[in-house]
Amino acid sequence: MGIKRGTTLATAVIAVALAATACGPTDDKAADYVKPAGAADYQAPAADGASAAKPGGQLATDENAQLGPVLTDGAGLTLYRFDKDTAKPPKSNCDGDCAKAWPVVAAGDVTAAAGMDPALLGEVVRSDGTKQLTVAGWPAYRFAKDAKAGDVNGQGVGGVWFAFGPDGKKAAKAAPGAGAPAGAGAGEPAGASGGLSVAKDPKLGDHIVDGKGMTVYRFKPDTAWPMESKCTGDCVAKWPVVPPVDKALAKGITERNYLVLDRPDGKKQQTVDCWPVYTFTGDKKPGDVNGQGVGGTWYAVSPDGKLITVQ
Repeated sequence: MGIKRGTTLATAVIAVALAATACGPTDDKAADYVKPAGAADYQAPAADGASAAKPGGQLATDENAQLGPVLTDGAGLTLYRFDKDTAKPPKSNCDGDCAKAWPVVAAGDVTAAAGMDPALLGEVVRSDGTKQLTVAGWPAYRFAKDAKAGDVNGQGVGGVWFAFGPDGKKAAKAAPGAGAPAGAGAGEPAGASGGLSVAKDPKLGDHIVDGKGMTVYRFKPDTAWPMESKCTGDCVAKWPVVPPVDKALAKGITERNYLVLDRPDGKKQQTVDCWPVYTFTGDKKPGDVNGQGVGGTWYAVSPDGKLITVQ
């Protein structure tokens, strides 16, 4: 029994150690490879796993429960765009190891999906002289960890990779009977509250607010390593999760581990430096900080993702 117990403890320690690395310190390239919680751990492919860019063939759209219509290649694999690229003019900034993790969709031999405007399709010459497919000017990629048709494991990775919608924008499901969510930017994830930014409070100083100017909070029992929310059920009704936002819309906030958490309740939650963030129903207008210090567990968040513990 003693041997068995020791083995169990060793296994647990290893599991915790592995979990702790999921949201460890990263540079820009490493951040591109971080996988949101709730999906299989991601590891950058080995160099010898790289393959030549393949064309898209007959493009199609796949209806995803969370994202709505998603653009796929002829094999049903999801196509992605990269926030660090540009569309006007088209330019790819994903080379080397990045291109091994995010295989390029080659230009040529491609047909627009049914109902899609063919004029959205184009090409861009990459730094190595090869030509890459563009959609609405954005270079197109696949994700090495999408193993089968319908997989969207690349969605939200590093806060900079997003599935294409058939219009070339980021895939986003509109609310039933409505267009894009109010206050959301073009192609921003459904339910998003606009970009996060920094506000000043006489007591708290600089703190993060959502796109409506409402104070953003962290919950002390949550963990970043592994990335996990301990606020569920009635707690979430009182402390709504901040839905995914486009990192490109964030102003003055750390870009480190700006990820999306897949919660057990099915909601997607924005994190800042791997910490889940929330708003408070007790805040009625922009500038309110009524959630500060509640229960000794809820605190506003500084621009670097840390708790602001002053009262």
